[in-house]
Amino acid sequence: MEPSLKTAVATVRRDTGLPVAFAGAVDRSGRLYPITATAGCLTSVLDGLVIRSGNGLGGRVLAGARIQTVTDYLHDDGISHQYDGPVSQERLRSIVGAPVVVDGSVRAVLYGALRTSAQLGARTLDAMQQSAQRLAFEIAVSEATVRRLRAVETAALMREARTGPTRPEWEEVRIAHAELRALAGSVGDEGLRRRIDDIAARLTATEPARERPALTAREIDVLALVAIGCTNAEIGARLDLGAETVKSYLRAAMRKLGAHRRTEAVTLARTAGLLP
Repeated sequence: MEPSLKTAVATVRRDTGLPVAFAGAVDRSGRLYPITATAGCLTSVLDGLVIRSGNGLGGRVLAGARIQTVTDYLHDDGISHQYDGPVSQERLRSIVGAPVVVDGSVRAVLYGALRTSAQLGARTLDAMQQSAQRLAFEIAVSEATVRRLRAVETAALMREARTGPTRPEWEEVRIAHAELRALAGSVGDEGLRRRIDDIAARLTATEPARERPALTAREIDVLALVAIGCTNAEIGARLDLGAETVKSYLRAAMRKLGAHRRTEAVTLARTAGLLP
C-alpha cells in the first residue's frame, strides 16, 4: 500500500492546498497505524509515529471512522494529547484527518494540516473526503486483484507441473483470469501489475507456436470476458469502454485470429496460448 499512500499524500496537498500532508496504513489488529508517508514536513518527527485508536486526532478518526478536524491542535479540549511533542515540533495547528474505509473497516488515515490556526472550509474537507475515497477504491481493487491472482497463480503452478485442474476448476480460473485483466488497469502498484502479467503469461503458456496472433492487451481483455460469457454491454461496464469500442476490439481480435464467431475466437485464442 505504500506507493498508494505516497500518491494520496501528494494528492491531498495538491487538491486541498494545505502545505502539510501525511498518512498511515492501519495494521491487521485495526487498532493502530504508523505514519509512513509525509509531504511538506520540516522535520522527520512524524515518520514512524504510531497512532493508537482513540488517541489524538488520528486515533479519533480511526475509532469513529469519520472525518475529524481541529482548529488548534495543541489547545483543543476534545482530543487527548499523547502526540503534542511531534505536532509541536512540526508547528502544526489546524489539522484534518480522514478515514480510508474499505468494506466497513478503516484501512488508512489521511491528514492535511496548516501551521496557523484557521477554520478549515467545506471545500477543503470535501477534497480530503475525495482523496480518501480514491485511495479506498484503489485498495479495494488491489485486494480483489490479489485474491484473484492467487487462484491464477495456483493454476499456473499446476500447469507447469503438468497436472491440470478439473473442468470446474478451469472455469473458475478463466473467470479469475478475466476479472484480473479487467482490474489490472485500475491498480496503481506497478509491481503488482508486473506480477499479474507474469503469472497470466505462465498460465496461458502452451507449446511454442510457429506464429502467435499479435493481439493487443485490450483485445485480449475483451476476449477473456467473452470467454466467461459476458455480453458486449457487460464487457463495456467492466472495462469502462463504450459499446462500439468493445465491438471494434472484438472485430479486430476475430480478424487477427481468423475467426468468424465469438466462440471460435475464444477457442483459437486458447489454442494460441492467449487465454487459459
